[in-house]
Amino acid sequence: MRMKQQVQKEAWETLIEQIEEGVHIVDDQGVTIVYNRAMSEIEGYAPEQVIGHHLLEIYPNWQKENSTLLTVLASGEAIYGRRQQYVNTKGKRITTVNTTLPLFERGVQIGAIEIARNLTAVSHMSEQILALQQQLLKPNQPKEKISHYTFEHMIGKSAVFMKAKQTAIFAAKSDSNVLIYGETGTGKEVFAQSIHYASRRFEKPFVAQNCAAIPETLLEGILFGTTKGAYTGAVDRPGLFEQANGGTLFLDEINHMPLSLQVKLLRVLQEKTLRRIGGLKEIAVNVRIITATNEPPNVLLSQEMLRRDLYYRINVIYIHIPKLMARRDDIPLLANAFIKQFNRSMEKRVQGISNAFMERLMDNKWPGNVRELQNVIEVAMNAAEEDALQLKSTVYETAWIDEARGENEQMSEPIHAYDHIDNLDAYMHKVESDIIMHVLENSDGNISRAARKLNLSRQNLQYKIRKLNNTL
Repeated sequence: MRMKQQVQKEAWETLIEQIEEGVHIVDDQGVTIVYNRAMSEIEGYAPEQVIGHHLLEIYPNWQKENSTLLTVLASGEAIYGRRQQYVNTKGKRITTVNTTLPLFERGVQIGAIEIARNLTAVSHMSEQILALQQQLLKPNQPKEKISHYTFEHMIGKSAVFMKAKQTAIFAAKSDSNVLIYGETGTGKEVFAQSIHYASRRFEKPFVAQNCAAIPETLLEGILFGTTKGAYTGAVDRPGLFEQANGGTLFLDEINHMPLSLQVKLLRVLQEKTLRRIGGLKEIAVNVRIITATNEPPNVLLSQEMLRRDLYYRINVIYIHIPKLMARRDDIPLLANAFIKQFNRSMEKRVQGISNAFMERLMDNKWPGNVRELQNVIEVAMNAAEEDALQLKSTVYETAWIDEARGENEQMSEPIHAYDHIDNLDAYMHKVESDIIMHVLENSDGNISRAARKLNLSRQNLQYKIRKLNNTL
C-alpha cells in the first residue's frame, strides 16, 4: 500500500512538472505549496521565491477582482477560463487564461489550485495589431496609398461564377449583412472588399479579422474594445467595431467564433450598440457586417458551430463562391491574368502558356482553388526562360510530378503494402501521424480547427502531437 502511494506521489509530481500549463496551489490561508516549472516560466519567479509565501507577499497589489486564486479562496466557487492580466516585479505584463478550482477535504475548503495558460506573447501581439490598425485607419489618409480589391479584380465568365459576382454587385447597393461561403482559396476577401468599395460606405474603413487567427480569450477585446480597469493592465482601447464605424467589418471564418461570443455579436447587430469589456457605457456603432466561412452553413448549423439566431441575422444576402473545379473554363483567363501580374512584379515578358502546360492546368483538381493556381503560376514564372510557360525542364514540372507520384503511392500503399508489415503498432502510429500532420497543415496549424475535423478534443489532439514529437 505504501509503495502504491509512493508511486502515485511520484506520478503526480512528474505530471505537475511536465505539463505545459502553469500550476499554482495555495492552502486555505493563501500560502503557496506548489508552483511548477511552467508557472515559473510564465511569471519569472523561481519556485523557492514563491513556495511558503503568501500570495500578497509576491503580488501586494492583488485583490479579489484581479486574482482568480484570491477570488476562489473567498467564494469557494470554481472559475473557468477567465483572463487575468498583471505586472510582475520585473515590470513585465503577464497575460494568462486561468481555470481555478477550490480544494475540499470532507466538505471543508483546504485551498485552491490554479491552472494557467500563457497568452502573454499573443496578447502583446494582438494589442500591437490593434494599434497598427488604428494608425492605418486614421482619417485623411491619401486614397491613392490604399490598395484594395474591386469588382474589376474578379476574373471569370463561367455561369456559376457570374451568378456569385452578380449577387455581390447587388449586395453593394444595400446595407444588409452578407454571408459568403467558399472553400479556402476561392477569394472570399476579394468579394468582401469589392462589395465595400462599390457601396456608399467606400470612403469609410474596411476592417477585416479572421476569427480563427486570434485565441478565443482575446477575440472579445479585439472586437469590442477594452476599458481601463477592466483587468489589471487594461487600457481604454476601441475594438474593431468602433474602428470600422461607418464602414464595413469583415469577419472571416465566423464559425470559429466561440458560441458565447456569438451571443454578444448578435446583440450588437440587433441593438447597434456595444459595451467595451469592463465598461458600462453603451457606444453606438454603424457598421455593415460581412461574414464568411469555408464550410457549408448547413453543416455548421447541424454541428452547432454556428448559432441559428446569429445565422438568420448575418445571412440576409448569401453568396456562394464556386470552387475552381466547378469553373474550369475560367482557368485560362485566371492563368493569363496572373502572368500579367507577375510580369510586372518580376520584370519579365512571358506572353502565354504552352498547350502542354495549359492541359496540365485544366486537368488538375485544385484543392487550393484560385490561390493554388496563382501560386503555381508564380513558381513557373520564376523558372521561365522562354516567351511561354513550358512544362519541360522547369522546377514547377518536377515538383508537380513528384507530388502526384507521392499521392499515387500513398493511395496504393494500403492495397500493396500490407504484406510487408512486420510491426502493426509502428505502422498504425505512422498512419495516425500522417493523418494528424495532413489535417494540421490543411488547418494552417490551428489546433482547434484540426481537432474538430478529427472529431477529437483539443486536449486529446495536443497530447497526440506531443507524443508524436517525442518519437521523432
